[in-house]
Amino acid sequence: MNKQDLFNEFIPKGRDLQQVAGMVIKSPEVLKYLVSGLNETDTRIKYGCNNTLLILSDKKPEIIYPYFDVFKDYLKSENKFIKWSAILIIANLTRCDNKKKFDEIFNFYFSEIKGPVMITAANIIKGAAVIAKAKPYLTEKITKELLKVKNAKYQTDECLNIVVGHTISSFDKFFRQIKDQDEVLDFVRISTNNRRNPTRNKAEKFINKWDNLAISH
Repeated sequence: MNKQDLFNEFIPKGRDLQQVAGMVIKSPEVLKYLVSGLNETDTRIKYGCNNTLLILSDKKPEIIYPYFDVFKDYLKSENKFIKWSAILIIANLTRCDNKKKFDEIFNFYFSEIKGPVMITAANIIKGAAVIAKAKPYLTEKITKELLKVKNAKYQTDECLNIVVGHTISSFDKFFRQIKDQDEVLDFVRISTNNRRNPTRNKAEKFINKWDNLAISH
């Protein structure tokens, strides 16, 4: 089967990508073709491969891990969709990162958290919670990176409000691990006055959930 035939079989129009991911887990030799598919000009193939790899990185990160350096390079991609997926894939790969490859790119990974692109920052923040759970020893460093959102500059004020909401959601997933919880709580308390309703609601729920725990911590 040549590469094009393989793409037609694995990434046909309308195919359930969850199903494709399951097929690849059973036939891991197909994986290299999915990775190479990120360079295809056919957008159906390119984004079908991209989205399947994202699913696989969550379901079975260990089979994607040998391609860590490939996705590291895609963090610099000019194609925003490929870049945003690479951010999330790298985060998923930290769950089996026994070579500590992520540790070497920590600063670069978080470098765009302060802007200017809201979706880039939001994906980094989403990935941060996954990384903190996978690598608890990086919790304090990750917390400091997320708190840089306080001084971030995005396209609009509303973009900042949205990113603040994502940051609160991320902190919620690993708050128990954080040593300096007061600084995080201060950040969230300020957000209870946020002009964006969903962000304000997230902040209020966070404080109700964690404030007493932090006091007794």
